[in-house]
Amino acid sequence: MHRVLTVGTFLLLMLAGAGSVGAAEDVQTFSSDDKRQRFHELVAELRCPKCQNQTLADSNSPIAQDLRGEIYRMLEDGKTDSEIVDFLVDRYGEFVMYRPPVKNTTLILWLTPLLLVVIGIGILWRVYRRQSMDAQPVNTRPDGALATAGSSEALSAKEQAQLQTLLGESEQSGSDDEKNSGGVER
Repeated sequence: MHRVLTVGTFLLLMLAGAGSVGAAEDVQTFSSDDKRQRFHELVAELRCPKCQNQTLADSNSPIAQDLRGEIYRMLEDGKTDSEIVDFLVDRYGEFVMYRPPVKNTTLILWLTPLLLVVIGIGILWRVYRRQSMDAQPVNTRPDGALATAGSSEALSAKEQAQLQTLLGESEQSGSDDEKNSGGVER
């Protein structure tokens, strides 16, 4: 019996809470469908001053509810969309606009994405170029001189001899290591 009362109380509380969810929604009666459409476009384009990344249509904060009511009143009074937006910008600043106009104070907002794309393309180009340069093998020229991928000059005879000496020393030190280890691989 106790379990039935607990479950019943829980269900009753759930139903009571569900009824209050719908009560938070604004109900306005517009004099024309044109004004209703303009209202929905305006509240979708304007940002809630309290909720930083929500439109007036998405926000349930008290200020968003007040601003929706103010927009409704201004529409019914015959104000144009630009007059309503100007009123809100004068009151709250350009922050309330999701798409601020292009002017000197907002130029960085508009140019930053383009600048980041250009920088990204530059980095990709440089990485691609570096990888293609590293992938080119060292070539032997017809006269027997070594030429690197990035240079157009061959090594002189003296440089060739130094290279062979260094290569010979590194091969000998590698074979000396094998002798010292007793043939056991590490």
